[in-house]
Amino acid sequence: MHTAMPASQTRRSILCVVGARPNFMKMAPIMAALADLGPELAVSLVHTGQHYDVAMNHQYFEALGIPQPDINLEVGSGSHAAQTAEVMRRFEPALDKKQPSAVLVVGDVNSTLACALVATKKGIPVIHVEAGLRSFDRAMPEEINRILTDQISDLLFTTERSGRENLLREGIADSRIRFVGNVMIDTLRRNLERAVPASQILKEAGKETFLNGHDGYAVLTMHRPSNVDDPGTLRTLLETILKISARLPVIFPMHPRTRAMIEKSGLGEMLDVPQLVQLPPMGYLEMLGLMKDARVVLTDSGGIQEETTALGVPCITLRNNTERPVTVDEGTNTIAGQDPARILAAFDEIMQGGGKAGRVPEFWDGQASTRIAAAIRSWLENGLRS
Repeated sequence: MHTAMPASQTRRSILCVVGARPNFMKMAPIMAALADLGPELAVSLVHTGQHYDVAMNHQYFEALGIPQPDINLEVGSGSHAAQTAEVMRRFEPALDKKQPSAVLVVGDVNSTLACALVATKKGIPVIHVEAGLRSFDRAMPEEINRILTDQISDLLFTTERSGRENLLREGIADSRIRFVGNVMIDTLRRNLERAVPASQILKEAGKETFLNGHDGYAVLTMHRPSNVDDPGTLRTLLETILKISARLPVIFPMHPRTRAMIEKSGLGEMLDVPQLVQLPPMGYLEMLGLMKDARVVLTDSGGIQEETTALGVPCITLRNNTERPVTVDEGTNTIAGQDPARILAAFDEIMQGGGKAGRVPEFWDGQASTRIAAAIRSWLENGLRS
């Protein structure tokens, strides 16, 4: 679908949308690159408030140099239906107020789809950054958000070659697709020297002696419903992590959802072991510091799969699939699912041989946002037609 821009509108404007913390890392370099295009393009930011932890939001905005949002919708949490509906309800007046030339959304959270839907219904073109990623698992809410957002977007930016193949298979015109690389890696490269080392993080947590006498550490992140909502699955995964911690200390920054489910399931006591340290959710620079010096990262996060590949750090993914296959095919990622035997086998391989060496994928060079800005300028100049 292609929407012609009103002839009366002379100054171009892009309304960017963030809703959850993964969006912030993607949006930071994009907004900087769009600002570099000069005053002929007005760029504004809406924060839907889907992730509403005030301290964490501030931490991310401050750390990444993202300008404060022009509008904060303060939606907060809720069921998928309630949250998506509330974002749509609150975003429409913001869109009417800003009247942008196009709306730019990133990633696959509920806010991404909700804002794209509102814009499309009002005849405003949609730009989707991180298009075409597919896990082929429709039980994942994010997969539904990805598929539907891509179907209604006018300009689609992909992070890896497989994204284009997925979009073409779904009937999206090749002329709407641009392979630009991964903006998450732009952010990573720009902030690597500012990353907070693990030693400092542990010291501030009162755990400065945690790594004494050990050769490295593992990092664990886990938050997906498929891993934490079922007490049996959660217990099995934690028991597996404890086996790993007996050989390599584990640093576990705990997502609020995960902490709540551990407490609800009565599993908190099993984590009270000296070789595992529980930390609160980390800011971007802190998480980057933990990952870059880790011997292995165990995660169910899509973004961390990408970041570990860029860092050359072995990653064990606690899911049965990934929407980021390049991290497996070319990077350092191994899919282990929730099976203890597979997880431990992948861990053994890393401990014995160092794990997959991997390589940095094409266009993960820190310049994806520059390519996006150039493509948007060309697209706007051509009347929003590919």
